[in-house]
Amino acid sequence: MAIAILAALLIPASNLQLGSADPDTITKAGAAKEGLDALEETGIGSGAIAPTETIVSEDGAQDVVTAQQQVPGVHGAVAPSGPDWRRDGDAVVIAAPFEGDESESGRDAVEGLRDAAHSAAADARVGGVGPLNADFIDAVYGSFPLMIAMIALLTFLLLARAFRSVLLPLKAVVLNVLSVGAAWGVMSLIWQSGHGSDEIWGIAATGSIASWIPLMVFAFLYGLSMDYEVFILARMREEYDKTGDTDEAVIFGLGRTGRLVTSAALILFLAFVSMASGPETDVKILATGLAAGILLDATVIRALLVPAVVSLFGSWNWWLPPGLARLLRVPPSPQPAAGAGG
Repeated sequence: MAIAILAALLIPASNLQLGSADPDTITKAGAAKEGLDALEETGIGSGAIAPTETIVSEDGAQDVVTAQQQVPGVHGAVAPSGPDWRRDGDAVVIAAPFEGDESESGRDAVEGLRDAAHSAAADARVGGVGPLNADFIDAVYGSFPLMIAMIALLTFLLLARAFRSVLLPLKAVVLNVLSVGAAWGVMSLIWQSGHGSDEIWGIAATGSIASWIPLMVFAFLYGLSMDYEVFILARMREEYDKTGDTDEAVIFGLGRTGRLVTSAALILFLAFVSMASGPETDVKILATGLAAGILLDATVIRALLVPAVVSLFGSWNWWLPPGLARLLRVPPSPQPAAGAGG
């Protein structure tokens, strides 16, 4: 059941779209909302509030305008004249997509505008909210798998030394990454797809998640989850060293730490639920991801999967081969005898 819950949440996490929130979700009333509605009613589209801004030499400004006007999904492009728009031989070209980068078509339009500007003028430099988000995503998430791999390796080595085990740190790293992925899945379901955001907060689907939020959720949840993991497994290791019985170690470890971990997780969960009542949509999304991740980690991961997996592998949980033990400068844990499981 626990594995099924995680698998169900990892599917929407794989479809997480990074960008800006749909402008319609930012505010419900007021002058800003009225102005946005007016833009959409005229057919200009909400992308006009986040245009691309291209700096180019005055000689190439018109070429950039002509090229960007032909990009699909773009309302138009213009290079205004006057001292406020042209200075020291440079000009600004403004292009307005129909949609912002909260949608796939908006992101495609931004990429098309960048490509068109660079093909029309070699010295063109494209800025604006959409290009800045794209650059941030490329810079941070382009190397994100490598960063996770490095963190996972360092975590594995530290825990292997602490617990004198190969399987326990490997299991801890895998379950922590799955826990973060499940939290991303909750954000995708509730906010990006809108399954609950309107019913709970009166906010429609955002279409995408602000690019900085998944990174913050990962940093917070991975550290917190590992803290809980170490707390529980340390007690299990102590009991196993005394009794040599894995099932007894699991019972002792959960009995000594389960209530404390659950209480701490509940306090944090309620704190983030309260945080989700704030007015800012991005803050609500962040709080939702953190609250869901903490709840899933304390229940599905720590209360169900951790004891089940430790009990399943039996004595193999505590095995540390001599070679790795010498590398980590700790005593080895002997290999279990054939058929050993307790």
